Amino acid sequence: MNRHNHGLILAGGRGTRFWPRSRKRSAKQVLNVVGERSLIQATVDRLSPVIAPERLWVMTNEYLRDTIVKQLPEIPARQILAEPVQRNTAPAIGLAAQLLHAADPDAVMGIFPSDHVIGAPKAYRATVKHAFRGAAAGHLMVIGIQPRWAETGYGYIEFPSALRAGGPDPLAVRRFHEKPQLPKARRYLAAGNYFWNSGMFFWRADVLLDQLRHHLPKTATVLAALPKFSSRTFKQKLAAAFPLCENISIDYAVLEKAAAEGKVRGIAAADFGWSDVGSWNAVFELLPRDAFGNAAGRDSLCMDARDNFVDARGKLVALLGVNSLIVVDTPDALLVASRDRAQQVGDIVKALEKQKREELL
Repeated sequence: MNRHNHGLILAGGRGTRFWPRSRKRSAKQVLNVVGERSLIQATVDRLSPVIAPERLWVMTNEYLRDTIVKQLPEIPARQILAEPVQRNTAPAIGLAAQLLHAADPDAVMGIFPSDHVIGAPKAYRATVKHAFRGAAAGHLMVIGIQPRWAETGYGYIEFPSALRAGGPDPLAVRRFHEKPQLPKARRYLAAGNYFWNSGMFFWRADVLLDQLRHHLPKTATVLAALPKFSSRTFKQKLAAAFPLCENISIDYAVLEKAAAEGKVRGIAAADFGWSDVGSWNAVFELLPRDAFGNAAGRDSLCMDARDNFVDARGKLVALLGVNSLIVVDTPDALLVASRDRAQQVGDIVKALEKQKREELL
């Protein structure tokens, strides 16, 4: 382990597409939707051989902080921070960079989502090490995932043509591309040099702070004015200052602009079993299924039923003559949806918000 390597785990999202299990106080990242460990616990587990837990930080919200502190006793509780308000990823990462640089002027940061699944952790860790080395050399680093199909739900990273996936060397990033329509996604897949944007980033803390001062000066100024992390007034000052930061992602605020200036490099990773677990259908794809394609567990009975997903713990669910359904049961809510509409489950949460059904949020 390199003592200057640190990790920031972003855990502030609500996971609305995982309703009704995912709520404000029990969001996707603290749920065990795949396996026995929660998604954030699995994130720390696979990073621990590369980054010591005492050098991991978590950025979350007030609803989830106490749960995450309990789930991750190996991380110092003071390093599990709750944002006073949500301001997207640029201010959150900027705040962590400010704190790390003050404690370690040579700090190199890895930014990790808290809610992804990695099927081949050893290959993943090798990729993370390559990315840290590139970041230590002064590059803004990203990890691109070799696409397995023409996906329209991910952003893409464009690398130079004729590359070899899985190589250890940082490659120039030509540009970032938004989520494409299917015809363009098919062209990206055929071209071979467009990779999925994993949302994992690496850089020296001082390099990121320089980029924020250049591309997001208002937020950089707000964060620079905060007192030392050890100060008694830090939490109070942060609560007053953080809402003044721009609400913007690190992609838009820094990376897309820096790529246009030729300052972003990336690892074009071969497949290490990455999934962003973006919906119940993504969970279905990761789970073992019976001979008729059902991921329903031992407590369910499927008769003349195919390709269904059931999450109803402690309850028998009987399916008869239905196909391609999602069934998720909790004590106060039941979701029944078509699997091809899994991405729209978040719309149910929006409808409940309009109805002010706080008890279901």
